[in-house]
Amino acid sequence: MVIELVIATHNRHKTHEIQHILGPAFRVRDLGAHPEVAEIPETGTSFEENAELKALAASRELEGLVIADDSGLEVDALGGAPGIYSARYAGANATDREKINKLLGELARVRAKEDGRRARFRCVVALARNGNLHGTFEGIVEGRIADDVHGVSGFGYDPIFIPEGTRQTFGELTAEAKNAISHRAKAIRALADRLRRLDLGG
Repeated sequence: MVIELVIATHNRHKTHEIQHILGPAFRVRDLGAHPEVAEIPETGTSFEENAELKALAASRELEGLVIADDSGLEVDALGGAPGIYSARYAGANATDREKINKLLGELARVRAKEDGRRARFRCVVALARNGNLHGTFEGIVEGRIADDVHGVSGFGYDPIFIPEGTRQTFGELTAEAKNAISHRAKAIRALADRLRRLDLGG
């Protein structure tokens, strides 16, 4: 049986990545097919709160299982920034390159040394149906920020994040290699394990 999920996002890169992680046992759609669902403000103070807000709001409008994730980059030298503001770090409509340039500029401003360039990607996924929360799932990958952009794969801050155990950024890794270790992959696999065990019938 194929499990169907709706992701509370308009980010097609994210949808494609989650489908790739879950594989053929799941069918993933996003809000691109549901214009009746209004944009859901991320007003929470943590990744978990934002994921829950989005999943619950969308699940009140849609039938079936709904998931939402909130994820971002935490950089030690910047006190954990950009954190939950990762997508809006350089302004609401900034491009990925503008966000990257802003981050690298901030690291240069504080003269971050090697230890200060330590960072982590964090992802929290929330699962909901009919306005009820069925769990949250977290994934973290540790690493460091590169001196410059490397690679063109992925999206967001991928071209400047070097995960532990590699010398390449997420932007240089293949989708298969990234999805074996990424923060989102860890959270989504935990979600998949729960879905396989959880009775959501009725």
